[in-house]
Amino acid sequence: MPEVLTASASFSPLYQQIKALILASLQAAEWLPGALIPSEMELAARFSVSQGTVRKAIDELAAQNLLVRRQGKGTFVATHNEEDRQYRFLHLVPDEGQKFPLISQFLACKKIKANTTDAHLLKLKAGDALIKVNRVQSFAGKPIVFEEILLPATRFKELDLTMLTEWSGPVYALYETRFATHMVRAEEKIKATAIDESLSTYLHLPVGHPVLLVERLAFTYGNKPVEIRRARYDTTQQHYQNMLN
Repeated sequence: MPEVLTASASFSPLYQQIKALILASLQAAEWLPGALIPSEMELAARFSVSQGTVRKAIDELAAQNLLVRRQGKGTFVATHNEEDRQYRFLHLVPDEGQKFPLISQFLACKKIKANTTDAHLLKLKAGDALIKVNRVQSFAGKPIVFEEILLPATRFKELDLTMLTEWSGPVYALYETRFATHMVRAEEKIKATAIDESLSTYLHLPVGHPVLLVERLAFTYGNKPVEIRRARYDTTQQHYQNMLN
């Protein structure tokens, strides 16, 4: 069958064009997180290309954790609701290697105005409305993470402390379920720092105690930045682990 694509002219490889069209469908919420997407044969007919071209496009999207292949069941849109993917962006690991269930306590959720730095990161204007969330996460009764989360208020306008407190799963799964926002990738900056008096209260550590500051900028489809997260980790009995390929 001739490899024909009618959407638009492009010099990129054909499978990359198919990948872009599938991404556009994901971004338009044609297939929601957790949903089964059409088969390779159906997509090949839809785009007038071979199954091999579709398969190569899906392979790349699966490698980027945007789609998930399940043997004998098909290909699904990745979701943070799945147990093995709930904490894909969490790299804090106990030194002793035991299971690591973190208990969340949301402290505040309020609207603020974006400063110049945060507006630039989120591609907004200084003074635009943000939602600021503070959270402490504990392990075995000991607070080990303090987070400040900043979100564009226009996208997350209904988010409040009650919604956060009543939600039982990962925050990123809440974003998917209530705000049609799927986090697909993140950029992080990491540095050592010391805690001040307020953080000392939250993490039950003395002022000046060393902690790890991780600043994350998370993106949804279309490479849109939609969350700033500044976390302070107590690494006394934990470490930050990255798997590099």
